[in-house]
Amino acid sequence: MRLDKFLKVSRIIKRRTVANDACDTEHVSVNGRRAKASYDVKEGDIVEITFGQRVLKFRVLQVKETVAKSDASALYEIIE
Repeated sequence: MRLDKFLKVSRIIKRRTVANDACDTEHVSVNGRRAKASYDVKEGDIVEITFGQRVLKFRVLQVKETVAKSDASALYEIIE
């Protein structure tokens, strides 16, 4: 699954276009490398997103095309 779609499905970022823009402006890195929106997310990847001064770092636990809002947090595990 594409990185921008994963960020939307997991509800880390509410809109796919916003997720795509975050990737284009190099605010998102996967496994220590800057990632484009088209990056193929896999289980076990470590994703780091910079929101201004705040940094969100998480591990991908599952990759699913669709999930219920209540189950979205099961797709990732926050680190630090």
